Amino acid sequence: MAAAYGEGDASFRAAGGEAGIEALVTRFYELMDCREVARDIRAMHSGDLTMSRDKLARFLCGWLGGPKRYQERYGSISIPGVHAHLAVDGAARDAWLTIMAEAIDEQAWADDFKAYLLRALSVPAERVRVVCEARRGAS
Repeated sequence: MAAAYGEGDASFRAAGGEAGIEALVTRFYELMDCREVARDIRAMHSGDLTMSRDKLARFLCGWLGGPKRYQERYGSISIPGVHAHLAVDGAARDAWLTIMAEAIDEQAWADDFKAYLLRALSVPAERVRVVCEARRGAS
């Protein structure tokens, strides 16, 4: 019996391993550059997205059950913590998820994995919003 998504490396394998994750991240940032809904979240990034692409791909690799590439290069991470300095509100969270949903939908993955991944990504996206809004409220 195959492992369920979220168990072991099942999600990593369903994504096509590192190559599949790289394709997703590349498409995500391409869409972020050209979709009006992403204008504000794109402005939160530097002009050169090389490091953002590398960090997201490395994070997703380990987060999906594959090799811990992010930790190998950058050390441990708290997704909400590293985004706490940004003005991420509900609209920014939703814009990020909208662009990610489009990028996921374009991948040649099983539909149930696509749905699983978007649901799973909504959890850290919401945590980022909560931390960012709490920090702004404390300022």
